[in-house]
Amino acid sequence: MINDDIKNNPLYYEKLSKLLVRFAIPNIISLLVSSLYNIVDQVFIGHGVGIYGNAATNVNFPITIICLSISLFLGLGGTSIFNILLGESKKEEASIIIGNTLSLAIIISIILTTIVLIFNRKIMTLFGATDEVLSYAISYTSVTAIGFLPFIFSTVMSFIIRSDGSPKYSMFCVLVGAIVNTILDPIFIFKWGIIGAGIATIIGQFISFILVIRYKFNNIVLTKNSFILRYKNIFRIFFLGASGGINQLSMMITQIAMNNVFAYYGALSIYGANIPLAVSGIVTKVNTIVISFVIGVVNSAQPIIGFNYGAKNYDRVINMMKLTLSTTICIGLIATSIFHLFPRGIVSIFGSGDLLYFEFAEYYIHIFLFFMVVNGVQPVVGSFFTSMGKGIKGAFIATTRQIILLLPLLLILSKLFGLKGALYAGPISDFLTLILALSMFFLEIKRLNKLRFN
Repeated sequence: MINDDIKNNPLYYEKLSKLLVRFAIPNIISLLVSSLYNIVDQVFIGHGVGIYGNAATNVNFPITIICLSISLFLGLGGTSIFNILLGESKKEEASIIIGNTLSLAIIISIILTTIVLIFNRKIMTLFGATDEVLSYAISYTSVTAIGFLPFIFSTVMSFIIRSDGSPKYSMFCVLVGAIVNTILDPIFIFKWGIIGAGIATIIGQFISFILVIRYKFNNIVLTKNSFILRYKNIFRIFFLGASGGINQLSMMITQIAMNNVFAYYGALSIYGANIPLAVSGIVTKVNTIVISFVIGVVNSAQPIIGFNYGAKNYDRVINMMKLTLSTTICIGLIATSIFHLFPRGIVSIFGSGDLLYFEFAEYYIHIFLFFMVVNGVQPVVGSFFTSMGKGIKGAFIATTRQIILLLPLLLILSKLFGLKGALYAGPISDFLTLILALSMFFLEIKRLNKLRFN
């Protein structure tokens, strides 16, 4: 028999399309606003500092990805367990999972801040900073490292708040911080340069942090005991957060490789080292807007899938999986059309450049992002497995595009064909990832269909 608490939960009965929209809209807005932290910095830095400033934020971007990766390991892992436990009506265990997730967020943030501040110069050099860009990158990172704790904690809490049934409050917390950052950015950048951009960013992050710690839970009660770390919970959180966390770490590793490849082979081409480095960073950050829509839909589906999987309501799990996948493909179609129709217009938002700058930007978008229409399929499929407690499959699918395919193709093709070869690594890896992800998706649908009738 299914527990009455489960049956009375809207995650169990409410119409799926309506439920997805209810969660997705504030979720997407939250992620879009989060993306603006980097986009707004890039725009004002491009106009106020110039191409070296844009290149510096690109060099710094892997650190942002590390913070997001930690947030996803903890937020996605903790809430995946939380949703399943709520579906099983185990509220006390659910509160302990959330407390442990937040404790880990604080501890890891402090460790990361310490490492980055001590080894700043070495890290920026490793991440691909040229001699001209290095001082800008060091200055920017020295300031933004102070904001790692509020950024990671707030991002993890946004997952938790949404899973607790308050997506609008989660959106509000992120939105207020981003608005503050957007207002302060032009003032601080034109006064203090790239350091001002960092200061504006961390002020916005601290405001979001203050708002999330004031949240009152709907389904659980946190006590001091909830925050005492348990070895078993640490493993479960990281295990189930692997798909999202590894996907971000994979992006970081690939971004570092791309920075170095573009700088090296760009220097051997007519474009030079700094143009490919700057363009790559701009396009990557604009692409985060598209990813925000995709991940917003994916994260909204996660509590619905997890809750109903825990409640053994496999019909709703299957239908939600299909609905989410089709929605993200539609998002990809719209984004691909915009990128390929207006490449120069997109890049020009971030500052001016010479003819070679815009020529490479168009070249980069048309080739590297040729198959971006299907880029949402991989995170969608990885999230499905995570939501159902299948961490290994989720982690595997998360590594396919970046580590298993894109990274080796990037290194091999650039060695054979130079800068042009590096660009073609993108669409090839996208296509191969699509085939693998869809194969795993339909196999899982087949398994769930069998469970429905047993």
